[in-house]
Amino acid sequence: MSAPVKSAVVIGHGMVGHRFVEALRSRDDARAWKVTILCEERLPAYDRVGLSSYVGAWDHKELALAGNEYDGDALVDLRVGEGAASIDRDAKTVTTTAGAVVAYDSLVMATGSYAFVPPVPGHDLPECFVYRTIDDLDGIRATAEAAGPGATGVVIGGGLLGLEAANALRLLGMTPHVVEYNSRLMPAQVDEGGGAVLERLVTDLGLTVHTGVGTQSIESTETGLLVQLSDESTIDASLVVFSAGIRPRDQLARDAGIEVGPRGGIITDLGLQTSDPSIYAVGECAAVEGVCYGLVAPGYTTAEIVADRLLGGVGEFPGADMSTKLKLLGVDVASFGDAHATAEGALEVVLSDAAKGTYAKLVVSDDAKTLLGGILVGDASAYAMLRPLVGRELPGDPASLISPTGEKVGAAALPDDAEVCSCNAVTKGAICGAIADGACDIAAVKGCTSAGTTCGGCLPTIKQLLASSGVVMSKALCEHFEQSRAELFQIVQATETRTFSALIAKYGKGTGCDICKPTVASILASTDSDHILHRQQASLQDTNDHFLANIQKNGTYSVVPRMPGGECTAEQLIVIGEVARDFGLYTKVTGGQRIDLFGARVEQLPAIWKRLVDAGMESGQAYGKSLRTVKSCVGSSWCRYGVQDSVGMAVDLENRYRGLRSPHKLKFGVSGCARECAEARGKDVGVIATEHGWNLYVGGNGGQTPKHAQLLAGALDDDTLVRYIDRYLMFYVRTADRLQRTAPWLESLDGGLDHLKAVVCDDSLGIAEELEAAMEKHVGGYKDEWAGVLEDPEKLSRFVSFVNAPDEPDATVVFDESGKRKVPVLMGIPRVHAASNPA
Repeated sequence: MSAPVKSAVVIGHGMVGHRFVEALRSRDDARAWKVTILCEERLPAYDRVGLSSYVGAWDHKELALAGNEYDGDALVDLRVGEGAASIDRDAKTVTTTAGAVVAYDSLVMATGSYAFVPPVPGHDLPECFVYRTIDDLDGIRATAEAAGPGATGVVIGGGLLGLEAANALRLLGMTPHVVEYNSRLMPAQVDEGGGAVLERLVTDLGLTVHTGVGTQSIESTETGLLVQLSDESTIDASLVVFSAGIRPRDQLARDAGIEVGPRGGIITDLGLQTSDPSIYAVGECAAVEGVCYGLVAPGYTTAEIVADRLLGGVGEFPGADMSTKLKLLGVDVASFGDAHATAEGALEVVLSDAAKGTYAKLVVSDDAKTLLGGILVGDASAYAMLRPLVGRELPGDPASLISPTGEKVGAAALPDDAEVCSCNAVTKGAICGAIADGACDIAAVKGCTSAGTTCGGCLPTIKQLLASSGVVMSKALCEHFEQSRAELFQIVQATETRTFSALIAKYGKGTGCDICKPTVASILASTDSDHILHRQQASLQDTNDHFLANIQKNGTYSVVPRMPGGECTAEQLIVIGEVARDFGLYTKVTGGQRIDLFGARVEQLPAIWKRLVDAGMESGQAYGKSLRTVKSCVGSSWCRYGVQDSVGMAVDLENRYRGLRSPHKLKFGVSGCARECAEARGKDVGVIATEHGWNLYVGGNGGQTPKHAQLLAGALDDDTLVRYIDRYLMFYVRTADRLQRTAPWLESLDGGLDHLKAVVCDDSLGIAEELEAAMEKHVGGYKDEWAGVLEDPEKLSRFVSFVNAPDEPDATVVFDESGKRKVPVLMGIPRVHAASNPA
């Protein structure tokens, strides 16, 4: 290989700077260039768009962009922790913050942007932060933990990043307030109608929203901060996060005499060349013909163009699609095209359903035929199909396209030049071309076209295109594992692999994702009796399993003690009542014959568990994909119609299968006679007593599509019933797909119910003994997960920052005037049932 003859210096190593280097080094003729990267942060390029995912994981490696260290590439010199101090345009050198002088033939400024902090008195107090880097989040975390659970955090700015910051505070156990100067949240993306629905949705999730007000001052007090708003109201807070917009980082350019815009940004032409022919600007710092773009997609485009220019190309910036689709606090929000109907003659078609929390608007031309833009709040499932149609004739009536019962646009309706992946400017035609050339799965399409490699919002459309092309879709669990869940189960069992890192190192690739991590965690739990929070497994769990409690819409948790078969002693009932009273919890008897305690904060959970465990109760595991409940009638013990002891059988079954991790949650029912008071045929496992023994039904429930369970075997004695359930459950656990409930699993089995009968009852596969042994291993190794935390200081330390918090009642549950009844407050409105009477 010939030695490089030119030197390029890149100032900044964010997502766009990294994309430029990748684009340059991927070209065959790139060997003519040697690249020096000045990365002022302590970490090389990471996914700043996904910054919020750092909260909770606290592992910066999860955010690292692939190939960000350029290992083995002798033509790339990455200098981490070393920024640019000045530019000498005459000498064509850059002096770094470490004092080094680096010469360049071409200089690429990828300095990005900085968080704007309005000059509010007190903005520079130590408890004030911005939300921009990993270091910012580390500082926010430390202050939040020092303040303790339930402390108030204020976010100044209700835009996209502001709501992300508010969610981060909520995940840290704080009570977030959002202050937005405009009359609605996310004013750049949504209109008044969409903003109203969005505000209601995020308020239901525990945020307090202040719109139409500014921030006057921030003062330090003995207890924290006092935030004074323009409407003369105040907020007592422990920290403040500024998220009031961004500004291009152009000071280096200003100091070097490079032209900048009147409102900031390094002025460039369509080729991203600045006023100095040897210097280019890309990403958020670039003002392309005077316009700055603050999204990653146009930033990537600028990086590709400059890489092309350095190699003799003549590419020009084509403009930018400013469409956005995101999920904030679990709420979908999408905005595309002329979302605010600024075009002359534009018409708006709006469908708002406040009860369901959805808002949809299409902006169309004056003849209602051409799509100009739109806004989706609460349900953005139509975004992937609608956004590529902007500027094109609609395939149907606009109202029907956003109606839940109307016609849906499929990928087939998109023209070949429609841009499916806006992040990387990939058209439907390019994706179909890649499929025709042999790309037969998502990973291959990503590799050929780069579609779906950034935000992933276009992946549903890519799947449709693959399916419509006759491609048999891969059963791979995700992009990190080519194997299906069932295959991974067999690998874990056969190799006795006990950690995710070992499994992915040998049988997968990358670092994992939100699909494979909890799936592998479930498999590990199904094949061993280790505690769900044992060492590395703890980091794999979702929120519910991580805290062994079920998170609710307002950010608090519910606690469900196990009551096998619905049985509960008087002493245990008293303890449950005392816990609810002492911790200010709302109680509800569930359909599964349990008592659910709502409104617990994270720091209260260990104390609540201890009270319940000391009373002889244990985790009901309502938080896991596992056995939830075994519902029963009173059976022959009390009922004059009962022919079998349904309560005794329900208790035995629940105690046997408690804690069994499975692809989805499981529910049982045991009825003492054919009158079916336990509704057993609506359950994953249903047992109904007859005069001749037990009838066993399987595959009921079904989730969103209710299914009746089907008879697997009849007239069974107790031992045979249990053996058959052992085999059935372990066969399901081993072979079902991720998050597949028993009803669709049974439907998907080759041979259906007949095949299942052959496996379970006739041992057609010769694995009955193996399945029973696996279940016996689970039963013998079961330990209560609540008690496991209380007995283990290492596990308990996950709650240590909250343990000493005061036991204050949750604000969403109050007593009525009689003092005898609790009233849950939902959406800010006390909810009192007409049928309720004071005790």
